[in-house]
Order: sequence, then C-alpha cells, then structure tokens
Amino acid sequence: MAILTPSLSKWFFGQVLSSAGNVLREAGYDVLLYELADPGSRDRFFAGPGLAGRADGVLILALQPSPQELAALDRQGLPIAVLGSNQPGLAGVSVEDRAAGLSAVRHLLNLGHEQIGFIGIQEQVGSTLGGVPPAQRHLGYRDALAEAGLEPDPGNEVFDENTVSGGSAAMAKLLCAGNPPTAVFVASDEMAFGALRSLRDAGISIPDDVSVIGFDNHELAELLDLTTMDHSVARQGSEAARLLLANLQATNLQATDPAAPAAGSVTITATLVVRASTAPPRPLRSKNKLQRHRG
Repeated sequence: MAILTPSLSKWFFGQVLSSAGNVLREAGYDVLLYELADPGSRDRFFAGPGLAGRADGVLILALQPSPQELAALDRQGLPIAVLGSNQPGLAGVSVEDRAAGLSAVRHLLNLGHEQIGFIGIQEQVGSTLGGVPPAQRHLGYRDALAEAGLEPDPGNEVFDENTVSGGSAAMAKLLCAGNPPTAVFVASDEMAFGALRSLRDAGISIPDDVSVIGFDNHELAELLDLTTMDHSVARQGSEAARLLLANLQATNLQATDPAAPAAGSVTITATLVVRASTAPPRPLRSKNKLQRHRG
C-alpha cells in the first residue's frame, strides 16, 4: 500500500503513519511512503509512471487532492482513502474541527474570559499541506464568540507557521495588541508550546494572567500541563487504513458485482482535555501585568 504524506517529520504525521502502518502490515501489506513536501515533488508524483503494479491502494494524508490528481489515481484502478478531507464520494477520515474550535473557546468563555485571542496556522508558500482543518478551527473560534455575543477583534487573531517558533512569535504579537487577551486558543499544540514560552519569558503567569488552550493532545502536552483538544490522532491513522482496506475489498467485489457498495467515511469528534494551563481570569492582576508588558 502507498501512503502519500506532506511531511515525515511532524509529530502528527508520525503518529498517523505509525498507526496506519500497523493496521496495513497486520493485514499482510507492505507500506510505501511518499513524502510530497513541495509542489514540485507533488507534481512529479502525479505526472509520473504511477503506482500500478507497485501498490494495491493509496492512503492520502492531509493533501486535499485535486480532481485531476484523483483522476490520475483512478485511471490506475487504485482504491483510495483520505485523511483530513471530507470530499464527497471519497472514503476518508475527518475531524469535526469547527465543532472542536467551538468547544475549546466555550471552555474559556465558561471560565469567565471575554477577551480571547486566537493563534492560527498560516499557509506556507510552497507547502502542499491542505489548510481545511486549521481554517475550520478558526471558524469554530468565531462561532463561540458570536454565540456569547462578543465581537471578534482582528487585532487578537494572529497567524504564523505551525512550529514552536511560530507560536512563540504569534504570542509575542498578541502581547503587543491594543487590548491583550486574558486567554488564547491556539490551533495546534506545537504552536501552543511556543506561546507558553513567550508568556513565561515575559514574566506572565499561566494561567493566573493568561490561559492557554491548544489542539492535538501532543505527547508533550501532559508534561507541560497544557489544556488541549484531543482529536484521536493515532485513531485517525488506524481508521484511515481500515477504510483503505475496506475500499480495496469493495473494488474487488465491484469487478464482479457493480452494485457492491464502496467504503464509507469516519468522522471523529474531538474532546476537551483540561489541565493546568486554563483557569478563570483574575481581572485586576492580569490586566495590570499585561498592560505593564505592553507599555
């Protein structure tokens, strides 16, 4: 089986590849990994000789395949499953990212925060990584504010690369905002780690002065006591692999019975994991310290 991924180094993809690979190997299949990290490698892959004769199926991770790319695979007669996309007609695994963003910010609102910032994932020039999940998390953030009757403050929404340094830089920008937030929802744990670093470097207490919630439930989140949204990363990989196997079986059945149903899709609901990085705001102390930092 072939697995197409935009990255082999990111924690998320490592977890997905490990769990998907285990399922496929247990079913008796070898795994071929293709890292399509930039548009050039992606174009060469889909314009190349293809996978026919080398793979029985294709699992696509977070690449948001275009109709032309899907057609190229379809011409090879290869069953497909996707992760991180809910394109109609494709077997795949998706997360309710918008609902997860809503839940994350509701948690902060329920604690009493009203000035809530957002650190989002910025699309990188030359990246092949699909941007649907991060965009949905931002929409969930906006949904929660609207639900609470709060107007979003564009000055409290910052986007940067999905790295620790990106999160650190984004948090530094938020601290310089005209009305800095008392709580921040960060669209990935890796960025949240950077946000925590910037806050601590500035002498700002977490969560006494600023609460922080991330997204992923990264293996380091517990160590850093980070409240986060758990979207079952390992399960995403195993479910995607099972869908690919089911789609392969359906394809084989359709060779003799065109009416045989194709494999379906799986939607995963993220759950809130509360740790020590979020707490009710302490208005006077938090406001004074943040204003001193900005000044």
